[in-house]
Amino acid sequence: MSTFSGLNTAYTGLSAARRGLDIVGQNIANVNTPGYTRQRVTTSAMGGASITGRFSTGARPGEGVSVDGIARLGSLQLDARVRATASAAGFSAVRANALAGLETSLNEPGKNGISASLGEFWAAWQGVSKSPGNEAAATSLLGQANIVAGQIATGYKAVEEQWTGAYKQLKDMEAELNGAASQIASLNAQIRTTLASGGSANELIDQRNALTTTIAALAGGTVRESENGMVDVLIDGNAIVSGDTVRPVQVAGGVAMGSEAPRLEWSHRPGSNMAVSGEIAGALSILAPASDGGTLASAAEGYNNFAKALASAVNGVHNGGVNTAGTVMGDFFSHGTDPAALSLKVIPTGADGIATGAPGQGAQDNSIADAIAQLGSGPGSPDSVWANFVSGIGASARVEMKQADLAGLAASSAVGMQLSNSSVDLDEENLNLLAYQHAYQGAARVMTAIDEMLDTLINRTGIVGR
Repeated sequence: MSTFSGLNTAYTGLSAARRGLDIVGQNIANVNTPGYTRQRVTTSAMGGASITGRFSTGARPGEGVSVDGIARLGSLQLDARVRATASAAGFSAVRANALAGLETSLNEPGKNGISASLGEFWAAWQGVSKSPGNEAAATSLLGQANIVAGQIATGYKAVEEQWTGAYKQLKDMEAELNGAASQIASLNAQIRTTLASGGSANELIDQRNALTTTIAALAGGTVRESENGMVDVLIDGNAIVSGDTVRPVQVAGGVAMGSEAPRLEWSHRPGSNMAVSGEIAGALSILAPASDGGTLASAAEGYNNFAKALASAVNGVHNGGVNTAGTVMGDFFSHGTDPAALSLKVIPTGADGIATGAPGQGAQDNSIADAIAQLGSGPGSPDSVWANFVSGIGASARVEMKQADLAGLAASSAVGMQLSNSSVDLDEENLNLLAYQHAYQGAARVMTAIDEMLDTLINRTGIVGR
């Protein structure tokens, strides 16, 4: 190795060590940056030129080290697993949150729930049976009946409000999905340009990777490697992002509970339903009609069924009974067509509108009032209808919460494995820092030694004996 080629070899060592120190500093600076993937300098040995023939001087040493690039230490398999588990966790989380909110709105068990009001309603009928025609007892009954009707209407409205909120959330998801897709397309273009110019696009790839996970959580998107460093993002087998091109989606269908079911479709192909998963699929499932198992519409239908069952049970006994004056009474409750929960009304306004006894049994007969007071017990009673409704929602909420917990654990495990592979380890970086420092110092010492040799050869050769 000549002295001048030795200088070049030492210089390449200095350059490689300096680049390694730069990357270690970059890693340490981003140790707390979400989504950052650690990086490493990739190097290779530069081989010496081979000379053969009569003037060959034999084997020659290499010519130093070449910095080939900056590797991003991520894993495509682990990234794919994160996206898959994020989709399942997103679906379960949306459904679990909706059912938890629905269960909370029931106020059961508790003094503010319909169960407690029903108990007081039947007790008020018992009070009327003890004092037929008494205005105070009648006023208490009518007040309690109106409370029950009001609570049913309030519960139904709460479901409507939750449906409206879930629909707004769905529209927000649509905007977030299209926004993430647009950003990925833009990053694809930047990455292609950067790689074509010989630069490092690792930070851009980190940003893109985080956005693909967002799309996976929202709609179950999958990623396919494309050319020039770009990726395609697919939903239902069709590309929402293809290179630097975006195909947006839109929410179509009804905007109110009871109307046409909402759906997600391609903006350029209106009317074509998309089979999605993730959070959007969870939102669509709770917004679906009751006939399709929609969570909220089924709850609203439950309120309607309970209102009808209560009215039917009370009216079935009350209709045909007489007040203390012997006047035949009609229905106690009235309601229109669905939503019956909103139209449930108390017909009587005073004691003279309440049937307490059977016809021909005298003014003090209380058989009708007493029979109605007993309607709260037994199979098929309004109380059992309400209890079945509440227990059904509670059971569904517990199942969804369990599934959400399991899906969340799977997602957390996948993220943990991804981070264990890609996140910055300060202990490792400190060791690399020391290694590159020693490499730099070693290369610098080689350059110093060669410089001293050249100085001796150039400035001192030939002066012996002078």
